[in-house]
Amino acid sequence: METALIIGGTRFIGRYTVEEFRDAGYDVTTFNRGRHDDPFADDDSVSQVTGDRRERDALERAHETVDPDVVVDCVAYFPADVRTATDVFADSTYVYVSSGAAYGVDRTPKREGETPLTDCSPEQAMTDSTETYGPRKAEGDRVVFAAAESGVRAMSVRPTVVYGPHDYTERFAYWIDRVDSYDRIVVPQDGLSLWQMVYVEDVASALRTVAEEGTAGEAYNVGDEHAPTLAEWIDLLVETCATDVETVGASARELATEGIEATDFPIYRRPPHLLSTAKLRGLGWSATDHATALDRTVAEHRASGRTGREHGPDRTVERSLIERLGE
Repeated sequence: METALIIGGTRFIGRYTVEEFRDAGYDVTTFNRGRHDDPFADDDSVSQVTGDRRERDALERAHETVDPDVVVDCVAYFPADVRTATDVFADSTYVYVSSGAAYGVDRTPKREGETPLTDCSPEQAMTDSTETYGPRKAEGDRVVFAAAESGVRAMSVRPTVVYGPHDYTERFAYWIDRVDSYDRIVVPQDGLSLWQMVYVEDVASALRTVAEEGTAGEAYNVGDEHAPTLAEWIDLLVETCATDVETVGASARELATEGIEATDFPIYRRPPHLLSTAKLRGLGWSATDHATALDRTVAEHRASGRTGREHGPDRTVERSLIERLGE
């Protein structure tokens, strides 16, 4: 039986990655600080090593304890993290969870090896902020490529925005809540925003596919094979939630009357963000259909008590805008 070490492994992408490898017959161990509830605490088939991934000694203890065939790094947020991990686990297959934010230009679609990555200054490489997230992920990719040139079987997977059950970011939860709770909702710019999403279980399956079939030194995009616009997502959610919702489109000028902008709404983006998934599909990967993914996502959302309401405009502001636009 092959062994897999999942760095992270308790939240969202990590927990589904654990399940993906476990269900595929791997002997799975998670490595994390133990600060979040462990969904596998009562699962005898999943082991845990506790430690801080930013400390080399802790990574070396994990290596000695597990001796993993595969390492999936879900929580490498700084290039130095990737550099240390590819050194410590140089005798393993190493898969780095990067991001579609690593791309430096707005082309559609973005393709591995063709669309340039964003630059990352030394200062950005050590600064934990939203603005430096993409540059740090891009530099992590470059560390992976360098490690592969040195003989490490290291690869990168670049997800776009991830949605699904147990999403602690609650970005998508905002829209589920709106569709599930109200009969009229505001949609910025008529919902024409295109920001490709990817279902969390598909990210997990992509990570295993790349670990098993990928080529060292390569990056692989992962995203839904069909990318709905924001308006289309709302239509899909209406169907899933079995509700009847009227959408009220609002222009930038109309939003400004309430002191808000289109970018205040989750999953809104200009210009479009779309990743080509042809390279990953060439390894045999495929995406879950939207109906199945949304059924699972909405069911967990309703059971969780999360609303995501703090991640978008307040309902009072939205109601005022609806009333004004309806005059």
